[in-house]
Amino acid sequence: MSASGFGVRRLEGIPEVQSGDDLLTMILDAASGSLADGDILIVTSKIVSKAEGRLRHAADREQAITDETVRIVATRIHPGGVTRIVENRLGMVAAAAGVDASNTDEGTILLLPENPDASARALAQGLRAATGALIGVVISDTLGRPWREGQTDVAIGAAGIHVFDDLRGSVDAAGRTLLVTMACVADELAGAGDLIKGKSSGCPVAIVSGLTHLVGDLDLPGASTIIRRSSDDLFWLGTAEAVALGREEERRAAPQARSRDGYSA
Repeated sequence: MSASGFGVRRLEGIPEVQSGDDLLTMILDAASGSLADGDILIVTSKIVSKAEGRLRHAADREQAITDETVRIVATRIHPGGVTRIVENRLGMVAAAAGVDASNTDEGTILLLPENPDASARALAQGLRAATGALIGVVISDTLGRPWREGQTDVAIGAAGIHVFDDLRGSVDAAGRTLLVTMACVADELAGAGDLIKGKSSGCPVAIVSGLTHLVGDLDLPGASTIIRRSSDDLFWLGTAEAVALGREEERRAAPQARSRDGYSA
């Protein structure tokens, strides 16, 4: 996949990752000296979680979801059980708090990395030290999107790249000032990597080349800055939950309203 010097390629040769594995060394061995200035590695979060020992027994899945949950956004009952859309401890709103049972050994589940930005930073720092090249890292995971069917990969961790291309204040082709345009390039990179890696190919890393302008210092803001705060979210609850909350607030306010109007003491 390439256009105008932009390219995405698979990084082949990474073996199955186990708890405690040195992921940096595994990536460097697979790359065999092919990494260059401006390359951005798109690393599937599953191999980061596996290396960090984030595996749990499958019997603990529902409890693991509960443990990772900070706020319930929506729940829906369906023939196969209950789907929980929640805000997890990383601030992400996701189904099942990001707890995953795919591409893991039978009887186990996988939690998200403890701190995806820190994991990305450690990888980027190690890659730069070993290669001498200015390299960025995105850690990606698969999420659904509100109002749209299907899933796509997004950035849950990032280091050494600009996660946004902030165009606010610039002008478009017609000379109009852009007021809100702020492209989330970290998510776009994650999606591009997913097109190449695939979901079931066994290839967990892709390399994006030709976007050197996006690569920068290791202390650039990470993917945690992409998450919209609940206070800024116009749709921070599911429909049924919002209706229930509105009715409860109305019920609580009714006695106070009657008292102010003189209907009760």
